[in-house]
Amino acid sequence: MCGQINLHKESTSPLFEQVKDDIYEKIKNGIYMAGHKIPTELELIDQYQVSRITVRRAIEELCKEGMLVKLQGKGTFVQEKRIFRKIEHTVSFSESCQTNGMVPSASVTERRIMLAGDPEVPEHSAFQDNSVIYIQRVRSADGSPVMLENNYYLYDKYSFLLTESLDGSLYDLLQSKGVVIGCSQHSYIDAIKASGKHAALLDISPGDPLFLLYTELYDIQNELVYIGKQIIVASKYRFSYENS
Repeated sequence: MCGQINLHKESTSPLFEQVKDDIYEKIKNGIYMAGHKIPTELELIDQYQVSRITVRRAIEELCKEGMLVKLQGKGTFVQEKRIFRKIEHTVSFSESCQTNGMVPSASVTERRIMLAGDPEVPEHSAFQDNSVIYIQRVRSADGSPVMLENNYYLYDKYSFLLTESLDGSLYDLLQSKGVVIGCSQHSYIDAIKASGKHAALLDISPGDPLFLLYTELYDIQNELVYIGKQIIVASKYRFSYENS
């Protein structure tokens, strides 16, 4: 625990700004790490020798700026770095991570063949009377789980996925097999709460907010590549929309 910190009380800079700046520097320098809890309000009052109002003002300002987040009944935490991504699903997870200065990784948690008519198979004309490959992967950024990827592929065309390691970029693998991504269709985003299974796989708590991203991805011949139902940790991801 940090000892008392002397502020410049004769400075023209308000005390709350000095407290805010000091906490910001501790976040920037990794003393308060992303996802970790910062000292309590009472501990900060003792450290800085200031009033409760001053500490609260500093914390509120840092929350507004997205540096901190208050979790009801748990305390105040350093906001984890978010992945920013345009709402166009032809941008891969790996590419989104790299654009945001983060290292992507993947681990397969489930891989199986589903027969035609299985109620778990998404409805699509391409899947009628055809076997489907279901692959689930946990996608992480800088080692932190961000997304539970649930993809459904036609068995006849994508059976090679059953033996690939799938620990890297899916789009790069598909391209190496001659599949060039063209566009996404019928995409939408829903807000859901984490189930116990989601929580275990994504290292979060049951009930935490999630995005459900549904999309149908097609190649440049307008043939279905996969249908995806991606479960995304809302605190670690932000979608943006820009007119082209």
